[in-house]
Amino acid sequence: MRAMRRAIALIVLAAAALGIVMVATSGLLDKPVNSPYEAGAGRTNTLFTAFTQRSPKYLDPASSYSSDETPYTYSIYQPLYQYDYVWRPYRLAPGAAAALIEPTFLDAEGNELGPDASGERVAQSVYDIPIKPGIRFAPHPAFARDDQGKLRYHALTPEDLDGIRAIPDFAETGTRELTAHDYVYQIRRLASPRIVSPIYAQMSDHIVGLKDFGDHLREVDAARRAAGDSSWLDLREFEFDGVQALDDHTLRIRVHGKYPQFKYWLAMTFFAPMPWEAESFYSQPGMAERNLTINEWPVGTGPYMLVENIANRRLVLERNPYFDSLTYPCEGSVADRERGLLQDCGKPLPFIDRAVFSIEKEAVPLQGKFLQGYYDIPQIERGEYGVAFRVAAEDSVAKAALYAERGLQLPTTVEASVWYMGFNWLDPVVGKGDTPEQAEKNRKLRHALSIAVDWEQYVAIFEANQAQVAQGPVPPGVRGHREGVEGVNPVVYDMVDGRPQRKSLDEAKRLLAEAGYPNGRDEKSGRPLVLHYDAMGGASGARPQFDWMQRQFAKLGIQLEVRSTDYNRFQDKMRSGVSQIFMWGWLADYPDAENFLFLLYGPNAKAGADGENASNYRNAEFDALFDRMKYLEDGPEKDEVIHRMTDIVQQDAPWMFGYYPASGGAYHQWVGNAIPSQMVRNTLPYLKIDAELRSSKLALWNTPVWWPLGLLVLLALLMVWPAVYLLRRRETATALPKEHH
Repeated sequence: MRAMRRAIALIVLAAAALGIVMVATSGLLDKPVNSPYEAGAGRTNTLFTAFTQRSPKYLDPASSYSSDETPYTYSIYQPLYQYDYVWRPYRLAPGAAAALIEPTFLDAEGNELGPDASGERVAQSVYDIPIKPGIRFAPHPAFARDDQGKLRYHALTPEDLDGIRAIPDFAETGTRELTAHDYVYQIRRLASPRIVSPIYAQMSDHIVGLKDFGDHLREVDAARRAAGDSSWLDLREFEFDGVQALDDHTLRIRVHGKYPQFKYWLAMTFFAPMPWEAESFYSQPGMAERNLTINEWPVGTGPYMLVENIANRRLVLERNPYFDSLTYPCEGSVADRERGLLQDCGKPLPFIDRAVFSIEKEAVPLQGKFLQGYYDIPQIERGEYGVAFRVAAEDSVAKAALYAERGLQLPTTVEASVWYMGFNWLDPVVGKGDTPEQAEKNRKLRHALSIAVDWEQYVAIFEANQAQVAQGPVPPGVRGHREGVEGVNPVVYDMVDGRPQRKSLDEAKRLLAEAGYPNGRDEKSGRPLVLHYDAMGGASGARPQFDWMQRQFAKLGIQLEVRSTDYNRFQDKMRSGVSQIFMWGWLADYPDAENFLFLLYGPNAKAGADGENASNYRNAEFDALFDRMKYLEDGPEKDEVIHRMTDIVQQDAPWMFGYYPASGGAYHQWVGNAIPSQMVRNTLPYLKIDAELRSSKLALWNTPVWWPLGLLVLLALLMVWPAVYLLRRRETATALPKEHH
């Protein structure tokens, strides 16, 4: 009996072990054991990609200007113009506008001038832009109405918001047609004192009446707040002549003088529509406390809408069910056609139903998951991954074979972009200086550092020679860039046998001593010179770059203290003007030198004016030339002005000019219409996914390891065997004749 009980117990234990194994492995056939997604996700029409910093800070089109925000903003909002997805060099195409238009030029008396009128004669440029009829906003509770036709969610109390943490938590949504009035409302928002818009200062110089309008809004807002009224500032109550809706589908914008580059601004989300209902909805009490704002939950007419926003974890876009205003382009080069980039000609956009953006704080797991197939693209807005994979393939036969086996697409392109190390002009040590004597000493310090920091070495180490050392602010491919000997920065290089050669470290030390810091010590106090480098991104992967930079400064005996923060905090520090030295990059918003030179235009300072001049640099001659250049058509006169502006900033050295990076894309074989670009920001609706191919490759590349299962089964059988053996012995003993005992 005791043996029987023991056998039964062992059988039960074995069955339990087998049951555990079966439960633990029941989903393996549907989902690889290391998949970060639910079973079957690979077979859906979904694009999977990543982001590496914190969640984007600004998704409000009036505030958003950073490349980590554009994958969302340019998918959710619809500016008037856009760039042709395929055509190179870049050219504009209609977005929400029915057509690209040329402005009408008026003189000071309001008389119409011809299209070839000189800039001196033009007092205003008038843009009358037709809007496509029938465009509708994505479904949103801001538009929901009750049975009486009243807006359902515009009189909420904080108690009404109990249990609501995200926009999809609202039961009802609505929509309405886009009108020209929505563009008028958005342009007024650029001047709102309750919104930080980085282009307000820039646009105030161009759009007629915008500056006075902004001044008036600030007065009104201050008076209301003084009276204890912090309620919604309804911009429908305020008007100015520079922006008008002539009718529901015609927008008029008046621009000072002749400003040829203005058409490019119309392709940016600053000029996307904003419905007044959205501002009214989000201004209600309790909304901001629950992170229910335009910055977290945008409202647009674009191809996608945001349906999930888990801070610092995941963002999800889904197709806007009302979007039908764009189709895939039909024009391109012979090479484009041969690559299959025109085979979707005329098809409605978007192709992908859903896009999932998951945070990956470290580069190694991001690249690992990409190679496993779990990310279709490493980061949709970053151009360095394709270059990095190409370099890795050149350095390693094994990696080259792996990338070929995986069928990776690694196209490259030349982008108009620059990375630079900036000096804060407001800083007493590295900035302009309060007196002419101090200004000259500070300039010599900047020159010494510009010579000592070896950007050729930086490019070799950290960019794998896939970049060009910069000589000025205007990159290759943009009119005004000087190639060869003419473009060499004379502050940093000498010409030796017809070739540029970085000036010697002895020359840098001489300049440093003349600046008042012999051997890196203050000549008055004798204390070491300590400079502060405000860096973005605190990941461990950045440490080698920080160490390298500290060694460059140490060549002169200067101590460099690195103050690293996440990107959002870095932006805050730059806006407040408290940095000393920083490194930042710029991708062209449009293919014109103005979009780089305005980064050094005094009235566009980051501190105080919320502009994009992060160095807060000011030079009267440079600013005057910039004001002249922005009205010039392309030609020799404009080139001459750009060259003089470059000469000025080379001598003033508000930047160490850094490098012009190469750019490329990294895409899996199942991603269609893959064209790397950082000028075209709304790439997502043009991409397509072969979900069946992806699913098959995921299964092939991520085959589960079954030997642990086999070991468990073997152990279970070993547990069962003693029970079976004991039972068989007992049965045999019972069956034998008594005389045999």
